[in-house]
Amino acid sequence: MRILVIGASGTIGSAVTDLLSQDHEVVAASRKGEVSVDLSNAASILSMYDKVGKVDSVISTAGSGAFGPLDALSDEDFTFGLGNKLMGQINLVRFGRDYVRDNGSIVLTSGILADHPNTNSVLLTTLNSAVEGFARAAALGLPRGLRVNAVSPPLVRETAIKMGWGNGGVPASEVAKLYQMAALEPVSGQVAKFG
Repeated sequence: MRILVIGASGTIGSAVTDLLSQDHEVVAASRKGEVSVDLSNAASILSMYDKVGKVDSVISTAGSGAFGPLDALSDEDFTFGLGNKLMGQINLVRFGRDYVRDNGSIVLTSGILADHPNTNSVLLTTLNSAVEGFARAAALGLPRGLRVNAVSPPLVRETAIKMGWGNGGVPASEVAKLYQMAALEPVSGQVAKFG
């Protein structure tokens, strides 16, 4: 299979690329890679698809949003998060339908904060929940046997260590298996998560 991984240079994206490269051809895309894409820019997404061509699966491990309490979030924070993490991934599906082969899949990323909000996760909880809702609803009307799923990663151990939060969390190599399942198993409209 030919699989496009977006956010391939990140912690999760690298692990997904490493895992899937064992059995499949992986095309790596990121903001600064050979195949570049900016999820905030619809034209950039279309350009990426035009450059890459037909694939069997698209996996997004990308998408950004501000962390902070409601009173600290600006209009710009909401505009960026909605445009990047939410509309960017929605556009991966909208535009990707023409590039994903019959019976292929598109996998999006939400996050654990959809289920476990805190006072600093107002925007991220909103975005993650919206991504999951979009995946469930969009899956109902896709043509040609196309599938769409979301993955809700837990706290990733490598990120926890990098942020100075200790060595808790799940290793990225284990999180990558959720993406593998969401991309390759014959399911659609699902949110893959631990627990």
